[in-house]
Amino acid sequence: MKILSGIRVLDLTNVLSGPFCTLHLAQLGAEVIKIENPKGGDLARKLGNSKELSKQLMGTSFLAQNANKKSVTLNLKEEKAKEIFRKLVKTADVIVENFRPKVMDRLGLGYNDLTKIKQDIIYCAISGFGADGPDAMKPAYDQIIQGLSGVMSINGDERLNPLRCGFPVCDTVGGLNAAFAILAALYHRERTGEGQFIDIALLDSIMPLMGWVAANLLIGGQKPVLMGNDNFTAAPSGTFVTKDGYINIAANEQSQWESLCDVLGLPELKTDPRFQERDTRKQNRKLLTPIIEEKLKLNTTEYWVNALNEKGVPSGAILELEDALNAEQIKHRQTIKTIKEEGIGEIKIFNMTAKFSKTPGDITSPPPRLSQNTKEILEELGYSETEINELKSGGII
Repeated sequence: MKILSGIRVLDLTNVLSGPFCTLHLAQLGAEVIKIENPKGGDLARKLGNSKELSKQLMGTSFLAQNANKKSVTLNLKEEKAKEIFRKLVKTADVIVENFRPKVMDRLGLGYNDLTKIKQDIIYCAISGFGADGPDAMKPAYDQIIQGLSGVMSINGDERLNPLRCGFPVCDTVGGLNAAFAILAALYHRERTGEGQFIDIALLDSIMPLMGWVAANLLIGGQKPVLMGNDNFTAAPSGTFVTKDGYINIAANEQSQWESLCDVLGLPELKTDPRFQERDTRKQNRKLLTPIIEEKLKLNTTEYWVNALNEKGVPSGAILELEDALNAEQIKHRQTIKTIKEEGIGEIKIFNMTAKFSKTPGDITSPPPRLSQNTKEILEELGYSETEINELKSGGII
């Protein structure tokens, strides 16, 4: 039994935020049917570093977040395709789309249109700026939102700023926000029988993640200070140089600071008035870091990680992505799962990361080929093989 067994989701989304949302629903057991255009489908099918996979419309970007889903192609500009979609809506619980606002309304398939077909439908619209407001109709990609949200302005240091996050954080967080909202709406419907419209904006979604930084400004009146790899809440807390590379150390508590001094052989710093208290350490960070690094440079990152962690001082190496993906803890947690896709072979993708004791989520099927399930779904709706062939020859599917 899966948490979302029996829930059908119609997924009209492309590329990242929407598919990342529905991936979580699919891993929790929902039947997610991707509604894709017949000419190429989800743009992510052509994205990624493997030209061969992109030619197959199975680009690495698509493979990353479409496991457990089905693919149906519909040209929603055609009335016959809209008729099929409306029939599907009668069988569905959730609809997710990430078009610009009003696109579905212009097709006659907006929330108000679909509630006439399925009164308790849950409709989630994901967009850059939301369904209304002065910027609602502006185009948006992840980096545009990173810039407009203030995220880029607080990254980096005085040498490198503004600086984007190294992955599409706004799209990803927007997808998570949408999945969370859909689950809440399903819970509400279970109790009341009511469906509803959910309006998710990437801009709204990312800003609360800056909570502490924003609170210092909104409540404390203090603008962010560019600190690079240092942690603004404590010192010493950040990235430091060792004999063979770098180490992250987070001596955020007074006891951790004192243990750090002992491990480094610098007990005198514990009573040094420049560093004795948390706030003075933060003020004198630039004086403290060279003293610490002078000791850290005498040994390797691995040595210091082991020595500090043993004494309760949080520390860790800074891994290359490949090493991080192959770490023993990641293997133990089964964060990455290997599945087989006919025509490609074995592929590695991220598994469900929330561990449920009673109803575990899992990857049970590889990402679908374009239109892989169209015939199956249309037959379920009552279409004959002759009718399906006519729809195909007419460019409807």
